[in-house]
Amino acid sequence: MSQSITITNEDILSQVKLSCKIPEFVEGIVTRKIIANAAAEAGIKVETEELQKAADQMRLMNKLINADDTWAWLEKHSLCIDDYEEIVYSTVISGKLAAHLFADKVEPYFFENQLDYTAVVMYEVVLDDEDLAIELFYAIKEGEMSFYDIAHKYIQDTELRRKGGYRGIVHRKNLKPEICAAVFAAKPPQLPKPIVTSSGVHLILVEEIIQPQLDNVLRHKIGLDLFQQWLKQQITQVEIK
Repeated sequence: MSQSITITNEDILSQVKLSCKIPEFVEGIVTRKIIANAAAEAGIKVETEELQKAADQMRLMNKLINADDTWAWLEKHSLCIDDYEEIVYSTVISGKLAAHLFADKVEPYFFENQLDYTAVVMYEVVLDDEDLAIELFYAIKEGEMSFYDIAHKYIQDTELRRKGGYRGIVHRKNLKPEICAAVFAAKPPQLPKPIVTSSGVHLILVEEIIQPQLDNVLRHKIGLDLFQQWLKQQITQVEIK
């Protein structure tokens, strides 16, 4: 037999408190107010066409194909049409403010930090034994074993083992300094000598070095990063009453 449970606004607030999420919610409220105030000061306005385009994109992102899907989604999240429009408006005004503040700063930032966006396509096996790593290194160099053979034998993680140790595209800033130095000095495809770090001894196959290009995707990412940094700085300066 099904049970009927009534959930009140007080219940929801209590759950928010008990889940220790109050700081996150407060930060979200402060962030929204900072954006609204900054946009108003800058005289930024949102056109109807921009709202409609953003609303269509949001429906696509949430796989809301028709009106029934949209109404079901709104009901699931306890939202009304006005709430949905406010979400869309906040998204658009945030994007326009970010462009207003940082559109002309993206390119200088990119060239100033270009090395951080250099990336490598690499395969990696991490071992505990340096002598074993050196032995395997020379076995690969002399054609006695392939990197795939070693990855298949020594990698414990199932998915990584299946991929032959493939780490994908890794940016310079996400690598340890000692690994970074060896990897970006390599001439792909190349296997540098084993690299010792606090995590173990690394055998790394450098497949490709990717030089950064300031395309639309990277331009958007840098602009978003700069905007997020600005928001964090603004939040630290706010006195919450």
